Amino acid sequence: MLHRRNLLRFAALPLLAGGSASAASTSFSAFLEGVAAEARRGGVSDSTLRQAFSIIQPNNKVLELDRRQPEFTLTWAQYRDGRLSTQRIERGRQLFTENQMLLDAIWQRFQVSPRIIMAIWGLETNYGGFTGNFNVIEALATLAWDGRRSEFFRKELLAALRILEARDVTPDRMRGSYAGAMGNPQFMPTSFERLAVDFDGDGHRDIWGSRADSLASIANYLSRSGWREDERWGREVLLPSGFDPGLAGRSTRRPLREWLRQGVRAADGSELQVFDMEASILLPGGPSGQAFMVYQNFNVIRRYNPSDYYALVIGLLSDQLA
Repeated sequence: MLHRRNLLRFAALPLLAGGSASAASTSFSAFLEGVAAEARRGGVSDSTLRQAFSIIQPNNKVLELDRRQPEFTLTWAQYRDGRLSTQRIERGRQLFTENQMLLDAIWQRFQVSPRIIMAIWGLETNYGGFTGNFNVIEALATLAWDGRRSEFFRKELLAALRILEARDVTPDRMRGSYAGAMGNPQFMPTSFERLAVDFDGDGHRDIWGSRADSLASIANYLSRSGWREDERWGREVLLPSGFDPGLAGRSTRRPLREWLRQGVRAADGSELQVFDMEASILLPGGPSGQAFMVYQNFNVIRRYNPSDYYALVIGLLSDQLA
């Protein structure tokens, strides 16, 4: 068994490469020592820690991306049009057809709309086209060491180490975003631990290389978040003249029949069917822009990413994949 002292010396090697040990690298080594001790108490072996920590160092690119402030805020129209591209819609339809049998099997188990699953996959990683190429252990260690949100990222780092210990993935394949979101569904490590699924039955929850595991994991996430398969996510609507914009927002939930009595109609002007459900009205582009009526499943999508813009685009993209 690798002794603690040797492990830490091994972990520090990349930081000392080139013959200069800066205060920063010393601090990082001490940080890794603390993480290693905590990970061991959680059942992570010295072998796993050696593999995980032997090739990492503080990643300046990760810090740069984490600290970068957006120069401007996208409007709803800019966000929508930048993501609901013809290419993304057509690619989604193609993949929907190619994976119909798999999606049917996932639906049978989780009772989550295949169109929503595909839309999330499409928006998160462009259907697996870009899942991120950062070493997840290095990225999370850098952010946890940095101190701005150390508690959050330390928790995610420890979860990532436990994933390696479980042999779901090897360190070299554990790649993701600069913030540690991983694989096709862009799960954070704690979400992976709770919700990733081995759907293809090979003994590994592989959200990097297995399409079956990736799509089923998205379905499990939504199912566990309260997805209602007998309800839609929402729809675009027309508001009556004189509608009070103060009634818009997720915090105002009213029975569907009440909105209909106020004159809310489908986007094509037709009357909406009455169902026993509650809804909210959203005006993402302001009072003069598009209006949407959203239901409980919209809030479920927001649990995947807590953004109204995101959840609306997921819903709209899923409608295009029918």
